[in-house]
Amino acid sequence: MNDSDPKNAAATILVGVDFGLPHFDGELEELGLLAQTAGLKPVARITCKRKAPDAALFVGSGKADEIKELALMHGASEILFDQSLSPAQQRNLERHMGMAVNDRTLLILEIFAQRARSHEGKLQVELARLQYLSTRLVRRWSHLERQSGGIGMRGGPGETQIELDRRMIAESIKRTRERLEKVKKQRSTQRRQRQRRDAFTISLVGYTNAGKSTLFNALVKARAYAADQLFATLDTTTRQLYLGHQDGTGRSVSLSDTVGFIRDLPHGLIDAFQATLQEAADATLLMHVVDASNPNFPEQMDEVQKVLAEIGASEVPQVLVFNKLDALSPEQRPLQLHDHYTVDGKAVPRFFVSAQSCEGLVALREFLAQEALQNMPTIDDALQTPDDE
Repeated sequence: MNDSDPKNAAATILVGVDFGLPHFDGELEELGLLAQTAGLKPVARITCKRKAPDAALFVGSGKADEIKELALMHGASEILFDQSLSPAQQRNLERHMGMAVNDRTLLILEIFAQRARSHEGKLQVELARLQYLSTRLVRRWSHLERQSGGIGMRGGPGETQIELDRRMIAESIKRTRERLEKVKKQRSTQRRQRQRRDAFTISLVGYTNAGKSTLFNALVKARAYAADQLFATLDTTTRQLYLGHQDGTGRSVSLSDTVGFIRDLPHGLIDAFQATLQEAADATLLMHVVDASNPNFPEQMDEVQKVLAEIGASEVPQVLVFNKLDALSPEQRPLQLHDHYTVDGKAVPRFFVSAQSCEGLVALREFLAQEALQNMPTIDDALQTPDDE
């Protein structure tokens, strides 16, 4: 799954099961983008409807046979499900089809592993992957056979390979958690220092590929990596954003670009990325970036709100930034570039912008300047810190 060369990418069959949920992606468009981002080559797609997952094969034996035939027809070497599979379902499907079977959760973990650059990001991904692997130790692999105990053997007398693997993974999880905790403390100290200097902090949040990093670069003249792909940014980047005021004064505030959210983001990743996502929870204002050109933007907004609630950031004030104005057709363009939009029963300020062409950014900057002016304490207040800090 790590092959980045398109010519050598593994041919993959995409599978989606409609259980009657409103967010079902009938075209498997997002799964296809995820697969391509991970270095896979989708060659065919198949969907089916079920009232509930089959306990053994998730899709039932008849549909599993159909998927296998489709894979053989297209020369595919991997089956990729849009939903999460249980360890037993994954094992049974691989035995039934005779090829690799993976799910959306592992796919996202693989992408994060490929994209992480900072020490903290790599530790977070490693922790999430170890947690995922710990649930897969159900004799999925052929090497999990009974070990004979004795001098020089890693396991104790009669210890099975699966027990040894489980113990080794548990130890790795413990070590990784300890290392991540140290990094978390360092980031917390850096955050407190920034808050002393700049009491007003802004965090960019939004669905993956909404254009957060492009907007971040446009606002702070930075060179953060930005691309038209899912999860282009994994590591939080913080820069100073200068906001001028009409009265001639100006202030700088901290602006942070955070990892993008996605439907069914693995809980292990949410847990592992608490340190990074803490930037959003501790912000004074969240700049929720939305891809205005995506017809599914309401569902994407809902997914972002769910993750914000999970990390304790649901009560942080928001401003909505509907990005990619340049991608809208003339008849789709809004009559006014600033209005209000209801989120969870609250009217939230909304700005339409194009991070690419910079259209609408002047009005957004003016709004942020007013918010900073109203919410920032005086310099004397900002210098006062508790004794225990």
